[in-house]
Amino acid sequence: MLFWIIAILAALLVAALLARPLLRRSAAPQDTLDFDLKVYRDQLAEVESDLDRGILGTDEAERVRAEIKRRILEADRASTQTVTGPTSQRAGLLLAGVVTVLVVGGSLALYDRIGAGGAADMPLAGRADSTEQTRRSQAEVEALIGDATEMEAAADPSYIDLVDKLRDTVATRPDDVTGHQLLADHEARLGHFAAAHKAMARVIELKGDKATADDYTGWAELMIVAAGGYVSPAAERALAKSVRLDPSNPRTRYYSGLDLAQNGRADLAYRLWSDLLAEGPEDAPWIAPIREQIAEVARMAGIGQAMPGNGEAMPGNGEAMPGPDQDQIRDGQALPDAEQQEMIRGMVARLAERLAAEGGSAAEWARLIRAYGVLGEADKAGKVWAEAQSTFAADSTGLAEIAAAARDAGVAE
Repeated sequence: MLFWIIAILAALLVAALLARPLLRRSAAPQDTLDFDLKVYRDQLAEVESDLDRGILGTDEAERVRAEIKRRILEADRASTQTVTGPTSQRAGLLLAGVVTVLVVGGSLALYDRIGAGGAADMPLAGRADSTEQTRRSQAEVEALIGDATEMEAAADPSYIDLVDKLRDTVATRPDDVTGHQLLADHEARLGHFAAAHKAMARVIELKGDKATADDYTGWAELMIVAAGGYVSPAAERALAKSVRLDPSNPRTRYYSGLDLAQNGRADLAYRLWSDLLAEGPEDAPWIAPIREQIAEVARMAGIGQAMPGNGEAMPGNGEAMPGPDQDQIRDGQALPDAEQQEMIRGMVARLAERLAAEGGSAAEWARLIRAYGVLGEADKAGKVWAEAQSTFAADSTGLAEIAAAARDAGVAE
């Protein structure tokens, strides 16, 4: 509340400074004009006196009278405008009121749109320290994570041989855009995301001004996956370039939301993702990861939303996320601890059976891995993670989401 009081007072102060010239301009002139008219009339009387005494000739006196009368007419006309024209006191008050409304109302509306009213205070020194600690470079994070060797281990040896030959070919043809693009794609399929984003960087370099928003977003996506879901400053710059080229690109908006959520602007991330959920389509690859994460983003932004998985509808869609509904949760809470655990394990087992038999979205695989992590069954979480790496090898967005769940469960670095 104190913040809003200070903000409103500051806006009122600015409005007062802007309105002051309008009020001063409208209130002051009338007295000055009345004084000028009196002076001009006195001057006319002096001309007549000088003419009578012979100080001025008839012709000269006539010229002086004409000039004074001209000034009297101008002063009289200005006096009339002061009373009825646009600079009258009423008009000045009206303009001052409009300025006040625009400054105060506009400031509050702008803050409501781009501000973060629920964010906690953070001193400048703390912000600098936090930035220094959290904004690691792409290379630093990649060094900690390493390549997803499980994906290459699960690949067909003949496919690996073909990728080796592609690497050799690209090395001898450094200006081949198509070759570098293919290399980026196939390195990603083998889990070599660091090598993939470097190849993609070369593609963008070779394309120059012809590089598209999708090119930059693809580059950023590979960097994000290589960093285990972390949006590094380098990935952020690639996303910014993509936004400049095509602000409506949904994949770019998804990753921009992820960047905002990781860097203290969960409120803006929530708006971006809510819009994407509303726009669809339902089978778009970014819908599932948004549904998985938007409740947490809403919590970070101070927006009351249900966590996914409790059966309540998420913003932007009318469907409930798979999981126990409110009645099941209420019934479960009434059970003894042992029976609660048994109920949870039954739900997790049914989810695992369905994914094994029918498959599912990346969000569901991530939920299963997290569930095993909560239950302390790291071996099962590890097996699901290994299987997911093969299943989602061609879906870097889905794989990034699952990798985040695997890290939460402690089965991936």
